This record gives sequence, C-alpha cells and structure tokens, in this order.
Amino acid sequence: MRKRCAALALWTFAVLATASPASADQLVVVAPELPPMFHADGTGRDALIIREALAACGHGVRFRVVPMGRHWSDYGTGAADAVAVVPPGMRLPGWASDVYARYQNGASVLTSSGLAINSLADLVGKRVVTFAGGTEILPGLREIADRFADLRERADQMVHSNLLFAGRVDAVLGDGLIFAEYNRQLRERAGSGQHLPFDPNQAVLFTAIFPPSPYTVVFRNERLRDDFNRCLGILSTTGRIDDIARAAVEPYRDTVGNRYLGY
Repeated sequence: MRKRCAALALWTFAVLATASPASADQLVVVAPELPPMFHADGTGRDALIIREALAACGHGVRFRVVPMGRHWSDYGTGAADAVAVVPPGMRLPGWASDVYARYQNGASVLTSSGLAINSLADLVGKRVVTFAGGTEILPGLREIADRFADLRERADQMVHSNLLFAGRVDAVLGDGLIFAEYNRQLRERAGSGQHLPFDPNQAVLFTAIFPPSPYTVVFRNERLRDDFNRCLGILSTTGRIDDIARAAVEPYRDTVGNRYLGY
C-alpha cells in the first residue's frame, strides 16, 4: 500500500508539473443521479474517480446532477463541459474518453423466495421490473420478455425496491449497487419511524447474470479528453481506481457478496 501511494504521488506531481495554465479551470460535468455512483450532492463512486483523474491533471470539477437520461440532453444543449455515464458508441457531440468505470447488472430477488437466478431463463413465468430502457440495453432481455409473466420498466429505481419488498414483482434486473443503495435508504426511513407498507429489512440476493457495462465521459474539448485519459491511466496503474471501486462495494456486501465485478 505504501508503494502504491508513493507511486500515485510521483505520477501526480509529474503530470501537474507539465499541466498548462488553462488546466486550473473548473469544469462542469453533468451526471445522472444514480446513488451510490452519483449522489445528488456530487459525491459517489463515479464522481470520485472522475474528480481524482481530473485533479491529477490540474483540473477542478463541479458536478451538475440531474435525473437519469436528462444528463445526456442537458449536455447536448451546451450546459456543461462534459457528461458522465455515457455508453461507448453513444452519439453525442465531443470526444469520448476511455472507459472510467463499469456497472454490474444482474438479478435481485428476496432470499425467502428460494429463487436461484443464474440466467434470464430462470425468470420465465416470473414478474420482473427493470430500469427505463433495460429491455433494449440488457443482453437477451428483449428476446425473452414475452415469456415472463410480466415485465415493466421504471425509471425511478427506488420503485424497484418497493415492488420487490411488497411482493409485487419476483425479481429486479439492474445494477447491484444501485439496487442495494435504495434498499439502504428504505431501511433508514423505517428505522427513523416512517411507516412503510412492507418490511425493507427482508434479505435479498443479487446475482450478476449480465456482462459488466462500461461507461465513458464525453468532453466538449478534445484536449481535456486527452488530459482525462492520461490521468485516468495513472490512477489505474497505481491501483487507485480498484481501491475506489472496492470501497464502494463494501457497504453493500450483504447484498452483492463478491459478485460485483469481483470486488
């Protein structure tokens, strides 16, 4: 660990030493509210990776967090210098970075259901909810959807947890950490005395049945994209990105175990 920290410090010093004067500017990056990746206050796993990569190249950053999906349209209007959580190949004006983070989509069920979900085929005849656009994004889902008892898409992923705990769906298809964070918020509400029409303390089980989904940052300025890529590489080489990713998983270990990207 000491060697890793020393390496990061040396690399950061080297990059800052060669940064141009303009690199001191504070960049505005628009991002979707997807806790724990991006919280409303601009913190979270993705926020930390992007912030540290830009800082290593001498750039400050201010995150503008908006609802999922709106971040792409807001960026398109010229409201920000960059936009985060962009799938590779998505057509947006500007220059896409290297992959900075991956999400792990999978199936989450109540442990008490006894369901063992190792593939989409195990959900045939079941009631399923996923995120907006999930039917097109998750591999194989569109092809098997008509074999489910019910498949609905809901943009508000807090609704996913509500539906599962209330027994109105059998499984949630989506990112394991996002699902676990909304569960945590529901447990916090119940613990503070708020009445909920279900028990949010029911044990849940997440299984990663989809390949990881990579995401990039799209910059309006090519030089800034190049800066980001260079310093992102530094964080990767020193192991800092792995450290951030592992720390993000730890609070949700009871839900995802070691099934979230191997962390």
